[in-house]
Amino acid sequence: MEVTMIRPFLLLVACAAILSGCSDEAASPLQFGADPNLPAPRRGLLPDMTIALPADRGEELPTVPQGFKIQPIATGLAIPRQTLVLPNGDILVAEGSGGSAPALRPKDLIANRIKSMGKTNAKGGNRLTLLRDTDGDGTYETRSIFADNLNAPYGLAFVNGAIYVANQDAVVRFDYRDGETQASGPPVKVTDLPSAINHHWTKAMTASADGRFLYVGIGSNSNITERGMDAENDRAMVWQIDAQSGAHKPYATGLRNPTALAIQPGTGQLWAVVNERDEIGPNLVPDYLTSVREGAFYGWPYSYWGQNVDPRAQPQNPEKVASAIRPDYSLGSHVAALGLAFSAPVMGADFADGVFVGEHGSWNRNPAVGYKVVFVPFRDGRPAGDPIDFATGFLTEDGKARGRPVGVTLDPRGALIVADDLANTVWRISASQPASVSATGQSEPPETR
Repeated sequence: MEVTMIRPFLLLVACAAILSGCSDEAASPLQFGADPNLPAPRRGLLPDMTIALPADRGEELPTVPQGFKIQPIATGLAIPRQTLVLPNGDILVAEGSGGSAPALRPKDLIANRIKSMGKTNAKGGNRLTLLRDTDGDGTYETRSIFADNLNAPYGLAFVNGAIYVANQDAVVRFDYRDGETQASGPPVKVTDLPSAINHHWTKAMTASADGRFLYVGIGSNSNITERGMDAENDRAMVWQIDAQSGAHKPYATGLRNPTALAIQPGTGQLWAVVNERDEIGPNLVPDYLTSVREGAFYGWPYSYWGQNVDPRAQPQNPEKVASAIRPDYSLGSHVAALGLAFSAPVMGADFADGVFVGEHGSWNRNPAVGYKVVFVPFRDGRPAGDPIDFATGFLTEDGKARGRPVGVTLDPRGALIVADDLANTVWRISASQPASVSATGQSEPPETR
């Protein structure tokens, strides 16, 4: 980074530190599980701001567990966000960047400037790129533009022979024939999505197990209702959309920014990772992983982690607070979870049952958290135990960022696909010696085969 950029950055950080005020509160990352420690809220004129400045990746690879290997399968992309593995093994990559929310307050200008320093200089592609491994060796020799001229594509789903894309303003559909490397026609609109202001522009998406419904996450239009409640109509919720007709309804509400959605295999249960609110301290409010119940309310903006009231939300609504549901699992405050994928026995015994979560990384916490992919183990269909680091090394020892994970997708052939929107790379993490899967669905280590 040029010196001319570092100087304004240091000035802004100094202003943030002075205006945020001092605190004896330690920034502890240990907020995992169903019952996280929630300190008293702490407010200042500015939130804590500590962004990890980009660093050249060079030849360094992220670190993965013993027995696994990681390789870049596509580089030089145009801000990859989420990926989709098609039935034939091809990978679609949604590339783009959206949002148009104007700053409301002087501190928004400072925060936006600091956050921008942790991003890539690349321009969003507004396209879908297709990657193909022609011989099944884990190297993707073919790369093509499947579709372009999209509007900040993010969520992806494959349903009944069609590819669905959640742009920042609409869900669209491409008819698909197996093996196509380019869309055979323009996209067909399924339904419009809320896109005015677009403080949170990303539209996460997944499909029900039977393919009948799409679920789309729609983030709030503010941190904590600074733009008024009218701006939050149809926001901070998950929509259920009929994949054929486009008819839709709110499925669950009070989810500030549901950034990734997934269906749990075998149960059909919808799960989400959610980015919670800012500006009340380094340890509030935990981002979380949760099952999403139809008709449920998860607190935003009136309360957090169940019924902890947030007095900043005006007007207050005690009835809504009383109905707020606690999330299932805390991932820690400000980790910025943006990816979610259920695992399978093909990933080996240690990672067979649970979810992978891509953590984009904090901008308002010191020390920084996130900047990695974690695995949350499950037992009997529920989270059980602390998260396990699965891909690290995106953050250097001196606090710079070589990458920032976003979407994570399980390749049924035995790999985790990770989109990195800072390094503009798609990573593939696979076992050095892939585990076999027995007839009972249990993984078997290589030495037993």
